[in-house]
Amino acid sequence: MHAVKRSDPLPSAHGRSLRGRTRSLLAAVLWLACFTATGAASWTAGVRALISDAPRPAGARVEVELGQLDPRLELAPCARITPHLPNGARLWGRTHVGLRCDQGARWNVFVPVTVKVFASGWAATQALPAGTVLQAGHLQLEEVDLAAESGPLIRNPEAAVGRTLARALRPGQAVREADLKARQWFAAGDTVRVVAVGAGFAVTTSGQALSPGIEGHSAKVRLDGGRVVSGRATALRRVEVVL
Repeated sequence: MHAVKRSDPLPSAHGRSLRGRTRSLLAAVLWLACFTATGAASWTAGVRALISDAPRPAGARVEVELGQLDPRLELAPCARITPHLPNGARLWGRTHVGLRCDQGARWNVFVPVTVKVFASGWAATQALPAGTVLQAGHLQLEEVDLAAESGPLIRNPEAAVGRTLARALRPGQAVREADLKARQWFAAGDTVRVVAVGAGFAVTTSGQALSPGIEGHSAKVRLDGGRVVSGRATALRRVEVVL
């Protein structure tokens, strides 16, 4: 009696593991497709409603770009998905919104969201390299994305003309305070006006600067009587001391 030879070898442990992972991945893809087809309309509408209720500048136009869920997620079917804002998150620029299952399962995932907030702002008329001293012709008023970067925009061109760019700007890019080098209001040795501000009063005196007065930074001044005080350089040859 002859032994029957198998035409196909028995699957190895590696092959069984590979097929198992393939089946898991396929199941995840099929679930995500089902989730997208049946639940996407509800959660995307909820996310957009959540963003539309968020405070924004008056007259601003908002655009929302919804990202995709991680296809590797294997989530149980859910009858009600509630969008929510994670602690510490802000509906501004690139952020995340939570999706919580409140009926049928218990899970909580996050989807990437980009919130663009458009309003009028001063932008570069052309490509401007770092070190450029801004002139009026370098700026124009146009619609810009306030949420594209952090930092406040300049509110009027006078605040930027004559200032030096700390970094390069693209054509149409909004000009922000952080794009401008800090101004030096006075040098060490200059005579400056010192304004001491308290609750409901202000006293003005003069003194000699002991350090350069860089915009927004602290500077030391020796008063006429010899006392040394520290204050913030706020304008040309002016130091403000808060009492």
